[in-house]
Amino acid sequence: MPLDYQDILQREPYGVSREEKRALLTEKLKELTAHHAAACSAYGRMLRTIGYDSARIDCFEQLPFLPVRLFKEMELMSVPRGEVFKTMTSSGTTGQAVSRIFLDRLTAANQQKTLVKIVSSFTGSARMPMLIIDCPSVVKDRTKFSARGAGILGFSIFGADRTYALTDEMELDLDAVKAFLEWHQGKRILLFGFTFMIWQHFYRELLKLDERLDLSNGVLIHGGGWKKLVSEAVSPEEFRRRLEDACGLHDIHDYYGMVEQTGCVYMECPCGHLHASTYSDVITRRAADFSVCSFGESGIVQVVSMLPESYPGHSLLTEDEGVILGEDDCPCGRRGKYFKILGRLPQAEIRGCSDTYAAKF
Repeated sequence: MPLDYQDILQREPYGVSREEKRALLTEKLKELTAHHAAACSAYGRMLRTIGYDSARIDCFEQLPFLPVRLFKEMELMSVPRGEVFKTMTSSGTTGQAVSRIFLDRLTAANQQKTLVKIVSSFTGSARMPMLIIDCPSVVKDRTKFSARGAGILGFSIFGADRTYALTDEMELDLDAVKAFLEWHQGKRILLFGFTFMIWQHFYRELLKLDERLDLSNGVLIHGGGWKKLVSEAVSPEEFRRRLEDACGLHDIHDYYGMVEQTGCVYMECPCGHLHASTYSDVITRRAADFSVCSFGESGIVQVVSMLPESYPGHSLLTEDEGVILGEDDCPCGRRGKYFKILGRLPQAEIRGCSDTYAAKF
């Protein structure tokens, strides 16, 4: 009998033993591989071309993966087009192809439930007044979500009274921010935004205006990296220190995630480690032959998730380099693998990996 994702969601996000999680992942990911092979013709052709045989799969690391950039080059869906409830797109510079991720109602609902389980284990279950470090126009078209829009709307479920810190012209609306803080004085507040936008449009603007806000009661969740501001990137420690100096923020959590696997985010604990939850996992692979790296060895990050049913995004090779630091022994007490992202792979290496993978078809 197939594993019901609702049953998997009943488990604590960071409380499952290594043995139970490995068994869950192997069984559910094999089921998803079979489901997508039958429901997505392009994916099925890929598996037939490489001679995939589920009987030979002993563990989830042996399952085939897709390079994440395939979603920029192909329409991959495992539901009839009429059942597509929402289409999400990745971020991309002007003229650059973007990923298109097709969600039916079930997958979209499961994404939200999964996000709630993971994030509330860090922030608590109570909804908080929410300050969004972005502009309101980014979420206007609710049938087509960019990575920014999807992130904002996903995390908005943890917020009560929501205020945008930026105008649609991407300028800091200091009056709105001050009014929000005055109205919610003394309360714990949630701040959400993308790393590069917080740095460029919030932190730097506060410095320029010589304003010091009191956000000591705030919890900040941020992600997405530095994008075009990579030349100005600072270390996570420096990022936290600067924000604490500027506005008293000290409860700060980065997260790793992507539109191709929305819902299964990897949250940063107080020790500065990103954590894989019960519902997903991380693998690192060597670029030369895609063999699995040892803990402590840097490699290409692969992410697996038991969530995606409307598109074949359950096993993806990213374009990021990372290192798995350990499993079940993070000082924060959470079970599962914990890791860090070292940065984007060089473009030449990305192309090389894609070409090597394509040669298998």
